[in-house]
Amino acid sequence: MSAPVQILMSKRAAGHFGAGVATAMGERPYRIVLLEDVPADGSPCAIDVALLSRDVTGRSGKFKITEALAHFLDVLARSPNLAWVQTHSAGTDRPTWKPIKARGIRLTTSSGMATTVALSAVGGIIALARRFPDLADAQRRHAWEPLLEERAPRDLAGQTAVIAGLGPIGTEVARLLKAVGLRVVGIRRAAQPHLHCDETAAYGDLAKYLPKTDWLVLACPLTELTRGLVDAAAIASLPKGACIVNVARGEVISEQAMIEALRDGHLGGAWLDVFEYEPLDPASPLWDLPRVMISPHSSGAADGNYARAGAVFLDNLARWREGRPLANEASRLEAS
Repeated sequence: MSAPVQILMSKRAAGHFGAGVATAMGERPYRIVLLEDVPADGSPCAIDVALLSRDVTGRSGKFKITEALAHFLDVLARSPNLAWVQTHSAGTDRPTWKPIKARGIRLTTSSGMATTVALSAVGGIIALARRFPDLADAQRRHAWEPLLEERAPRDLAGQTAVIAGLGPIGTEVARLLKAVGLRVVGIRRAAQPHLHCDETAAYGDLAKYLPKTDWLVLACPLTELTRGLVDAAAIASLPKGACIVNVARGEVISEQAMIEALRDGHLGGAWLDVFEYEPLDPASPLWDLPRVMISPHSSGAADGNYARAGAVFLDNLARWREGRPLANEASRLEAS
């Protein structure tokens, strides 16, 4: 009889998903190992599978790791038999994942936030298109300033959105924008046809589409191919009044070049969920620039995320037990 599969998760996750683990594992023996019960003594661990849930990550960010997450990562580092890690997040580009990738351990993400992130991105587009920031500013000033004549917003239908990244998030953004009547160009590793795009192109061909772009939506993973994808020259090639929406990573675009283009009026606005450095410095000009909307890396926040991330893990756990391909494997998503 094979040894029980050792599955690492937090006490909270075990309370939510323990019954589902039993179903997913079928007749294969397993043991749930609570993160809180693993001593931080440097001794070897026998973990085979690990679930990183939101309660463990807490308020960790790019440059700050909570004690719980540090302990989780330490346990993984002490587990020589570790085969697969499931994370609640949509991205795996942070430095914390480099040791896992270097060891060849399988890493899967949770696409459960894709719809929420896409709704936030499209909400940002609609807000900017309908001049909500201008209306909010007028409200603060108690000023009655109707959007008439030269202030009338352009119709969204017929405008062009270029979406960099056609993973789960970019795909949903494309679907929603098509429903509103925009022309959608999808940018990905290879120019393969896409159900919700009028046209697709490779990342290397992005520049030729920028001069006719009304909305540049960044929804790609951070890889060596996408780091610095949108530089000062790319921003300058956008038509005057174009807007940027970033739900990817701050490092995908030159933040300083974007700030300068917003200041001089070349860009018409921006909806930003991610930044080069997080949390965003209180002294950053982005806080006070007109028609710039700041989201503190919260585009995916929703009260149903914990359950959705758990459902992705349980589905993948059954796949892993049966030897089937895992959903949302990081290496495949980075190719989107």
